[in-house]
Amino acid sequence: ISVYIVSLNLPVEHVPGEEPQMSQISGLLVEKPQSVTAVKGKNVTFVTKVDSSQMLRKPTMKWLKGKWMDLGSKAGKHLQFKETYDRNTKIYTYEMTIVKVVDGDAGGYRCEVTSKDKCDSCTFDISVEDAGEDAGELDFSGLLKKRKQKEEPEIDVDVWEILKNAKPCDYEKIAFEYGITDLRGLLKRLKKMKKVEPKKSDAFLKKLDPAYSVEKGKKIQLSVELADPNAQVKWLKNGQEIKPSAKYIFESVGGIRKLIINKCTLADDAAYECVIGEEKSFTEVFVQEPPVTITKMLDDVHVVVGEKVEFEVEVSEEGANVKWKKDGVELSRDGKYRFKKDGTKHWLIINEATAEDIGTYYVYTSGGESKGELEVEEKELEVLQSIADLTLKAAEQAVFKCEVSDEKVTGKWFKDGVEVIPSDRIKMTHIGRYSGPLTATLIDSCISKLTSSLTSPILLYYPLCSFLLNGDLPVGEKMLFRVTAVNIAGRSPPAVMAQAVTIREIVERPKIRLPRQLRTKYIKRVGEKVNLVIPFQGKPRPVVTWLKDGAPLDTGLVNIRTSDVDTILFIRQAAREHSGQYTLSVQIENMEDKVNLEIQIVDKPGPPIAVTVTDVWGFNAALEWKPPKDNGNCEITGYTIQKADLKTKEWFTVLEHNRRPSCTVSDLVMGNEYTFRVFSENICGMSDDAGISKNTAAIAKTGLQQNLKPYKEKDMCSSPKFITPLVDRSVIAGYSAAISCAVRGHPKPKIIWMKNKMIIGEDPKYLMQNNQGVLTLNIRKPSLFDGGKYTCRAINDLGEDEVECKLEVRGMVKNFHQVQCVTLTMT
Repeated sequence: ISVYIVSLNLPVEHVPGEEPQMSQISGLLVEKPQSVTAVKGKNVTFVTKVDSSQMLRKPTMKWLKGKWMDLGSKAGKHLQFKETYDRNTKIYTYEMTIVKVVDGDAGGYRCEVTSKDKCDSCTFDISVEDAGEDAGELDFSGLLKKRKQKEEPEIDVDVWEILKNAKPCDYEKIAFEYGITDLRGLLKRLKKMKKVEPKKSDAFLKKLDPAYSVEKGKKIQLSVELADPNAQVKWLKNGQEIKPSAKYIFESVGGIRKLIINKCTLADDAAYECVIGEEKSFTEVFVQEPPVTITKMLDDVHVVVGEKVEFEVEVSEEGANVKWKKDGVELSRDGKYRFKKDGTKHWLIINEATAEDIGTYYVYTSGGESKGELEVEEKELEVLQSIADLTLKAAEQAVFKCEVSDEKVTGKWFKDGVEVIPSDRIKMTHIGRYSGPLTATLIDSCISKLTSSLTSPILLYYPLCSFLLNGDLPVGEKMLFRVTAVNIAGRSPPAVMAQAVTIREIVERPKIRLPRQLRTKYIKRVGEKVNLVIPFQGKPRPVVTWLKDGAPLDTGLVNIRTSDVDTILFIRQAAREHSGQYTLSVQIENMEDKVNLEIQIVDKPGPPIAVTVTDVWGFNAALEWKPPKDNGNCEITGYTIQKADLKTKEWFTVLEHNRRPSCTVSDLVMGNEYTFRVFSENICGMSDDAGISKNTAAIAKTGLQQNLKPYKEKDMCSSPKFITPLVDRSVIAGYSAAISCAVRGHPKPKIIWMKNKMIIGEDPKYLMQNNQGVLTLNIRKPSLFDGGKYTCRAINDLGEDEVECKLEVRGMVKNFHQVQCVTLTMT
């Protein structure tokens, strides 16, 4: 029975004639949780105990907040659940722990236990109080919620009236808008309100519910009960008749008719009808799409101004929609931002980063969010050549030039601390990275000094007559230069520099540009290829050094190739010994840059060990085992448990992705004896081998005692004998046909099919099946030449037997105005 929000202004009433949907309430809870007042920032634990002495199966426990929120799906660091079982007292103990209580945890809670036709529940409350300034952590989200509630008073909306006047196709939209989660229960109550004068149906004893809700990928069952068990029904979807298939399964048991829809998709969200003659029963099926979660979070990005920025995120479902925000403002596709997606991966791309792009970027899906910081570093301005003093004669022209590393930087010229203003006498230009030339005519015979300043001190000056030497000059050497003027009269005496010039190479600090995928642990499987390209920069060419776990890298195991701009670590076939921490060092003289890479090579795990059946009670068996000795160099993510009856020895999976090294297997058949095996799992998959239980679990027949008498085992061996022969058949060409017979014999006989005394081999036209002694030969689209005599022969060590039949294939031939039947029979 569901209770909804008070603002709906409707009491909960019992409708006469309707059977209650809850199971029979009984006192299953031995100990119930009590209401508490928790201190913010502290832990609180609730305990409840269930008596299972009268149960044949393990009970199901649910912890709920409010009337609908299942807390089992929110288990994690904040909510923790624990379950124990005492085999002596047959009591289950369930615990729920709230770690570091916050204001949002306050409210009403309910624990509910069910077992087949019995159920019990208990409610309790949690109130949260502050413990001073230093106790716990501040719950900013809770404070914001409280502030929003004060600023925005609620408006009382009558949802019932809205639903009464709405179309059935709008129910889900209205429920989402007003926060209604129990849509099915809401529609049932709406149906009761609308049924003022219920019309009695002659064909239906029980009609379809007004609406059904199902998760995407799950199956749903629609059921009606008929007054006439022999009546024929039709199922319609949006007015179109549904035919039986693997997707839609029809079931008929007495007067009950069922429609089962397997693996529901969004296309199954429609209106359905069950029709008997002139009477119909309508319903709506709502398919809920599971929330899209984020499987790979955003990484922080650090770039230089002008570089390209890429934020990458990976979600759980292909084609999902994501929303990008910066500092709380949603981003749109324009010239600055570009969005890209490929499968489950999504990218936010900024072509040229600027200082305005610094901030926090968020990505949102329907089931999660992630954030990443963007840091944009300004380019360091460098003086490529400094200003030089000039000594000139009066009335001569002086030209000053400077070169800077950034083309967008402009400069101001100063003379003796006073800014120089352009005029007819003084001219200034700015071309690319050059500021200048500054041209001035000196009137007096004196030496004037000009200085230049920019936003950063980066300037380069040239004399009026200049020449750039391009060549392999010896680095570190001191060199003298002289200049000779030449005209038509000859050469002038050379002018020699007053002092030598030291040749130096431009030095650039070493820096490693580590790719984004290498900033976290790099994981590869055994046998895969590892090829890591890591770019770096620095002048002169830096010295590159690789270390593994602090020791020099063995080049016999790993190949290293280094160029002027990058270094490559290559492993042709990865092995586990390649796992470890690799250190890359780039050094120029006393300047050095280092990065650490974590490489992990993983493989499938080994089988669990010491698998043991520890206890058997009722139809249940308890298993325990130890983790495998070899975990594949990564964490064990779960276990898969299978069971097999010793009679059939066929394995069936009972549990998948079980995280604990123990489990309870239920629903075992009375009188059978079972053995179990367990596979371990990690990120590479399941182990190739399984751990098999040392002992078995025998499910005894309760209330019966069997007196075993000595007996002589009967020899069941017999020669093959056909108990059902082949039957002559006549088929039409082009339509698949099948011939069947049945045989018995022990040991299991070998079956041979023959056509016209010739053995049928692996011909794809024929499909041979053997199901518990029933033999079937399927002939795919037989032609006229497939007619003839077919023989089935069964052989074992004690003898053989065979049966045969004739297959007649008829073909339809059109001859003008009449149709003749042509038959080809091969004997």
